Amino acid sequence: MQLYEKNHLDFVLNNAAECAVLLKSNGDFPIEKPGKLAAFGAGLRYTIKGGTGSGEVNSRFKYTIEEGLEQEGFEITSKGWLDQYDEVRAKAKKDFYKRVRKELKGNFLAIMGKTMREPEHNLTLSGEGDVAIYVLSRNSGEGSDREVVEGEVKLNNSEIRDILELNKSYQKFMLVLNVGGAVDLTPVMDVDNILLISQLGVNIGKVLADILVGKQNPSGKLTTTWATWDQYSNEGTFGEWNETKYTEGIYVGYRYFDTFGKKALFPFGYGLSYTNFEVGETKVQAKASEIIVNTVVKNTGVCAGKEVVQVYLSKPTGKLDQPYQELVAFAKTNNLAAGEEQELQLTFDLQDVASYDEETASYILEVGDYLVRVGNSSVATKIAAVVSLDATVTCLKAKNCLGDPGFKDIKAPARNAEAVPAEAARLQILAAELQSQSVSYDTKYDIADQAKKMTDEELIYMGIGGFNPDAKMFSAVGNAGSHVAGAAGETTSQVKGVKPMIMADGPAGLRLCRTYFEDEKGAHDASGKGSMPESVTDAMGPVVRFIANLVVGKTKVPKDAVIKEQSCTMIPIGTAIAQSFNYDLAKKFGDIVGTEMEMFGVHLWLAPALNIHRSILCGRNFEYYSEDPFVSGMIASAITEGVQQHKGCGTTIKHYAANNAETNRYNNDSQVSERAMREIYLRGFGLCVRKTQPKAIMTSYNLLNGVHTAEHRGLIEDILRCEYGFKGIVMTDWILEMMADKNSINRIALSNEVAKAGGDLFMPGCKGDFNRMKAAIEDGSLSREQLQINATRVLRMIDTLVG
Repeated sequence: MQLYEKNHLDFVLNNAAECAVLLKSNGDFPIEKPGKLAAFGAGLRYTIKGGTGSGEVNSRFKYTIEEGLEQEGFEITSKGWLDQYDEVRAKAKKDFYKRVRKELKGNFLAIMGKTMREPEHNLTLSGEGDVAIYVLSRNSGEGSDREVVEGEVKLNNSEIRDILELNKSYQKFMLVLNVGGAVDLTPVMDVDNILLISQLGVNIGKVLADILVGKQNPSGKLTTTWATWDQYSNEGTFGEWNETKYTEGIYVGYRYFDTFGKKALFPFGYGLSYTNFEVGETKVQAKASEIIVNTVVKNTGVCAGKEVVQVYLSKPTGKLDQPYQELVAFAKTNNLAAGEEQELQLTFDLQDVASYDEETASYILEVGDYLVRVGNSSVATKIAAVVSLDATVTCLKAKNCLGDPGFKDIKAPARNAEAVPAEAARLQILAAELQSQSVSYDTKYDIADQAKKMTDEELIYMGIGGFNPDAKMFSAVGNAGSHVAGAAGETTSQVKGVKPMIMADGPAGLRLCRTYFEDEKGAHDASGKGSMPESVTDAMGPVVRFIANLVVGKTKVPKDAVIKEQSCTMIPIGTAIAQSFNYDLAKKFGDIVGTEMEMFGVHLWLAPALNIHRSILCGRNFEYYSEDPFVSGMIASAITEGVQQHKGCGTTIKHYAANNAETNRYNNDSQVSERAMREIYLRGFGLCVRKTQPKAIMTSYNLLNGVHTAEHRGLIEDILRCEYGFKGIVMTDWILEMMADKNSINRIALSNEVAKAGGDLFMPGCKGDFNRMKAAIEDGSLSREQLQINATRVLRMIDTLVG
């Protein structure tokens, strides 16, 4: 290992417990020291370090939880059970791949994200010692959604039986969850110690060992509601092939649970610690529309730990119905010793959480009382202040530009007035003191002299990813770059004097080829395995694997090639980072990625991903942060700050927008109201843009109310550039004609339509995309001026990042 690898890995391992969530605890843990441990469950030997797809990272090594625990001094006494489980797993995996290949008939793109359900078995539990753990594991990934079946969202009979038996048989037992998304724990809620270790990278066992012996104290909080499956909202649709109806509107996640009186197993913002905390006296002030909350947190337990304070706001119901509450601020304490206390200050601006009124196309604050709630989870808060607004305020005059979904959103039920504690502060805000603004959508873009001088062909090349027009084969899935081995893509090298920008996949670190060689054609993978994610190649038969490797550019390694290395650090999955509720920690994870981008010559990281956990069934939720847009926007901002403090490095926040499922993701139409889009699905993007100005934004594959997001001028120009003030470039996700589903009523996005909408880059680029844009220029449907505007943005970003 090189020094940077060691430093980066050490940082991740020494801080990852902040991303783990202690769901239940009875005081049996931590134990005194490593010793005999009876360990069971798929996650011991088949540990999921992170989900599948673009988020996979080719790190130098990876350890299972079993290996990590043993390295830290634990003696695993259940080897017999684990060896027998190997045989069960091998047979189940063989049967699974056989079935998948038959069902998908060699379509290797459709294989993406397919994961095996946990198999049933009748193995006898055996293991010495007083301490036992069961590591329940679940995988998911890009390309497929999860299912409400046993061995997936639900536990299967073998898991339930074994977990409950271990809970009875061992003096100290912990259920450990090596999962990327919520599972229904209803059958095992009698277990007294449950830890969501999540998916933390290459050595989760080291972090788990630290937590078991108290070397690290878990301090994460849930960013998604965990509940019995039938308690989740059944409003709207999920998993339909051609269209998805978001009839639940703004009532997503805890907004639904709190407003409609549903009970969660573990609510949003919830998480325990090995120690206890007390949120003490709270003072609230108002300066114009800014609300300032000061509170004191004291560690009242017996060991050091960290606590997260959360501020929620309940808005008055008037013209618009409102959720019971929404998160508006959070802060994490330092590591407080037993008996130590810390004062925290949390601020938010009322105008930043204004509601969108479709009738007037405005963000408004309605007259009435706003309740400020403070606590350490969404169900453990107290009203700290009542802020009264004397008249309705139009904060921002915008325009409706996202289309009509064809339905009306559900409305919240009426709720009774709430008793306000006598000690709660009473504050008054005068509407006359608040500012009202309007958006100008009549933007005039200047055109760079270099773009003015370009031919039509050069302008088209500038708007398409860096494909080689003379190549017989194209390299497109996860490896469409030639300057850095394994890079996901790059901008054109076909225009004289214009350098390419190199892009690498994310979001759990850079996904590059770990070993590579260079020749006159560029840099190439030297592993001999090709650059496709292991999760995809594992499911392929030999014939399909051969064809797929041709598509993605597998190269034969010459005998005299000089083999070089570019090992990258895997950071925790997105949901885990968000669970830390620690802005500074997330920023440091971004700093790790930015450092490695500088080292390897990558200019744009295709991350962070901040789509909303609309449903726990989305197969890609592990990449995303939360069901809450404020958490999503803040964590994306932190990571962007960390990356962009490095010279020549930028983030590409994605997937813009309403990409909340993987089923038919290239052709599915997300039907969402203007209000829900603006308050839930776009808010995190707007927050991140205004706070940190990421260098790029990637559109999603799906349509929004009948228009592809990549072709949606309302999304790209009106909201992103005019309302949010975005200054960077807009690129598509990686679009190939082979992705189009013949059974879908919707086509895939087209390069000429993307350019017309103000999309700057159509990725990864091929000859067909070039020809389509050229034909549009010739028939007058695509203007040369629009291509010049798009090219100007790309040229200026190249100047900024490449120089």
